Amino acid sequence: MFGQILSGFETIDEFRRLETELLEQLVGRGGGWPAGIRAVRRGTFPPINVGSTADRVDVYVFASGIDPKALDISIQQNLLVISGQRAVRVAQEGNYYRRERYDGEFRRVITLPDDVDPERVDAKYRDGVLQITVRRRESAQPRQIAVS
Repeated sequence: MFGQILSGFETIDEFRRLETELLEQLVGRGGGWPAGIRAVRRGTFPPINVGSTADRVDVYVFASGIDPKALDISIQQNLLVISGQRAVRVAQEGNYYRRERYDGEFRRVITLPDDVDPERVDAKYRDGVLQITVRRRESAQPRQIAVS
């Protein structure tokens, strides 16, 4: 009886080993996968939050260490594009065993709801957070209908 139970654990361990081996072959050692809890995959910097109300959509871009003048923000129809670059100073005299702070160029494309108005966009940068507010079209706003 115990032999059957133990052989089940060996099978699970073998599957885990095989899974790890396949992942290493597919993406290479450390390539593409986050190195830690605060690390993000390439293409997901800067992190964003998107929220909406009945009259607007708010996009929060967590972009600390970036000069706001170096950001390029554009909107076409319902696509919001945010691009820029962050340079992180690296000491040349030391060896790094881990670098989790993203540096280099980035580009994020966010699909917004169809009812946003690309003519009514505001952007503010404060304390490392870029807030982009896109108003909805007036025709898309809910309106109260009086019953007579």
